[in-house]
Amino acid sequence: MGYLRSVYAGFLGLITKGHERSVKAKKNILASVIIKGLSVAISLVLVPLTINYVNPSRFGIWLTLSSIVVWLGFFDIGLTQGLRNKFAEAKVSGDDSIAQVYVSTTYALLVIIFTSIWLLFLICNNFLNWSSILNVSESMKSEVSTLAVIVFTYFCLSFVLKVITTILLADQKPAKSSFIDLIGQMASLIIILILVKTTEGSLIKLGIALCISPILVLLGANLFFFKGIYKKYRPAISKVQFAYAKSLFNLGLVFFLIQFAGIVQYQTANIIIARNFGTTDVTSYNIVFKYFGLLNMVFAIFLTPFWSASTEAYKKNDIQWIRNGIKKYNQLNLLLILAGAFMLVFSNTVYRLWLGEGKVNIAFTLSLWGFLYFNVIMFGAKYVNFLNGISALRIQFLSSAISPFLYVAIAILLIKQYQMGVYSLFIASIIANFNGYLLAPLQYYQIIIKKSKSAIWYK
Repeated sequence: MGYLRSVYAGFLGLITKGHERSVKAKKNILASVIIKGLSVAISLVLVPLTINYVNPSRFGIWLTLSSIVVWLGFFDIGLTQGLRNKFAEAKVSGDDSIAQVYVSTTYALLVIIFTSIWLLFLICNNFLNWSSILNVSESMKSEVSTLAVIVFTYFCLSFVLKVITTILLADQKPAKSSFIDLIGQMASLIIILILVKTTEGSLIKLGIALCISPILVLLGANLFFFKGIYKKYRPAISKVQFAYAKSLFNLGLVFFLIQFAGIVQYQTANIIIARNFGTTDVTSYNIVFKYFGLLNMVFAIFLTPFWSASTEAYKKNDIQWIRNGIKKYNQLNLLLILAGAFMLVFSNTVYRLWLGEGKVNIAFTLSLWGFLYFNVIMFGAKYVNFLNGISALRIQFLSSAISPFLYVAIAILLIKQYQMGVYSLFIASIIANFNGYLLAPLQYYQIIIKKSKSAIWYK
């Protein structure tokens, strides 16, 4: 017992020792590890459960349709990311009134934007031939059209309600943000389990199960936090000031294009695969993405506090804290490369145990390129997060204007000209993400290490 007490005391000391900003980050990381662990476990259960409920091809339809609808995210024009920086800056300055104005204005703008888009979609959906768009049987046209309305409605509502998670991230409370997502996942899992036991496979029921639970949880989170710790930032019509929308839009538009590049590199993958290979291959690609995405998820747990913490540290000129943070993230990168190599070696065994014998066939080449892709993403993410935190976005903005077109062009070239498989999408993503592994590290070096006087690095 004495040994256990000493270990516990040492662990507690490790968490509570250091700069206040670091202690806050470490507490959030510890909580996030537990929350994300549960989230991963639920995701791992949900994939084979939903595949068995509707079959791999229909599950591929769900994934592809979700990918198309996620493009809705473009219409927030980066407002939530702009709010994240503006809210953090207002809090550091102690200006709660301005923080509330930014929160209220963001909610108002998003309600206007997504209500308009939702109504427009309801009109247009009557003229869309989803069976042709998704390359599926004509007999599924009505079913997929109904599913599209369900998914579209979900995403419109979630983009508005998720402002609360942006506020939590800006306030360096990522664990609480993740907990909201976890509760939504748990509710979806329970409903799916009930459906499996009581009903036949249905895309409509699957869509309702996976959409309604997260919305109800987000609604509850908004009520809980704005009546509690964020009462002074609670959105109010009287606090909506569209004059402040300009600063949100100026910063948001930059994040908008950056988000566009990121969504193109992932969401169009499902569409390209469905059109060139089939929806079953969409499922294979997403399984590899989820499997090696675990590495990125682990890294994100540690990295998430760094964005808003960098905003605070840079504003207070605490450069050494930033340098120490980058050094530790580099060390974590090396550990995750080793863990990923282990995952790659045993990938086929894991797929078989996870999904069941013969359910989905995944080539080792696809797994290899999935492993390489996520290592590239993780390497650049720490530099990109720092630059996002200090709003030094111009270089990332310019590269993001190029990368989507580069990605699609390379992907189509590899598939059509060189007859390469689904793994082409990972290769295209690696090449197109040149900002992460080339430009962002260089920009960080110029700002933090060299302290360059050139304005180009700071904008």
